[in-house]
Amino acid sequence: MQNLLDPAILFFLFGVLAGALKSNLEIPPPIAKFLSLYLLMALGLKGGFALAQSGFSPSVMVSLAAAMLMAFIVPALGYQLLKNRVSRFDAAAIAGSYGSVSAVTFVTAMQYLEASHMSPGGHMAVALVVMESPAIVMAVLLANMLRHTQQNAVSLSPSGGAVVATMGGSSSTPPLGKILHESFTDGAHLLLLGAMAIGYLSGDAGSAVMAPFSNDLFKGMLAFFLLDMGLMVARNFGSVRGQSPALIAYASLGPLVHASIALALAVLLQLPAADAALLMVLSASASYIVVPAVLRYAIPEANPSIYFGLSLGITFPLNILFGIPLYAFAAAQVLG
Repeated sequence: MQNLLDPAILFFLFGVLAGALKSNLEIPPPIAKFLSLYLLMALGLKGGFALAQSGFSPSVMVSLAAAMLMAFIVPALGYQLLKNRVSRFDAAAIAGSYGSVSAVTFVTAMQYLEASHMSPGGHMAVALVVMESPAIVMAVLLANMLRHTQQNAVSLSPSGGAVVATMGGSSSTPPLGKILHESFTDGAHLLLLGAMAIGYLSGDAGSAVMAPFSNDLFKGMLAFFLLDMGLMVARNFGSVRGQSPALIAYASLGPLVHASIALALAVLLQLPAADAALLMVLSASASYIVVPAVLRYAIPEANPSIYFGLSLGITFPLNILFGIPLYAFAAAQVLG
């Protein structure tokens, strides 16, 4: 309840309400983009300043290794669970979306943990970037394997020629190298890493100079951005209607399973409670910006309204409203 009464979360709920009422309230796209860039820059600076104090210790490397491992576990589980319930191309795209991460969920979790006097390491911002690409790679590789299997099956059929001609469009998908380049050089990720490097190099002196920018403005900017996200969630509720109950259940319960696996891994590796909470948040989140933008061209056979609608219409609001405090509480109880 305390999390729901946080001003930033209340603005998110207000945005959902305004969107549901079909109000003409909107945040102009250039301003929404600026808010996103500001949050990533401020987050990167905070992470860099924290890293300058802690350094890259063995515990930091263990946390990053855990994040990388979860980036492979989540999409692998998702695909195995969904491949016989929906189109296998849709299953690969959904697995890629849920194996990747939501930067907005991460930023909100950082703010929540700091308000709760839990201090995650600055290196967890690196984990955010580390976890983005493996799921994209896995989804693309799965789609390529499916195409190869289909083409082999078609080539064995008497009427294969006509079907192969129909499937020719799938061969126009971008090569894996181009997809990897886009995912690794995405502007948001570069800004996050660049701000982190600047914060790390400037250290305490930089922290003092940038405090009015990266600390004082952060809460208000986050509230403004979550207002826009609430409006976007309300507009995308329609794409969730009529979906298979299995997909609705996966979008609702899958994040809890992913977070539980992350918590078990954190216990095994004895991660700090705050780092474990963020690992749970990252594992439970789903990408609705970078991954859909890449998969739209990499896996044209998949339906974007499914993987985008599930991640933004169900998983994102559940994590923002209930997931973050739940993950923080569980990590504090088990590892605190």
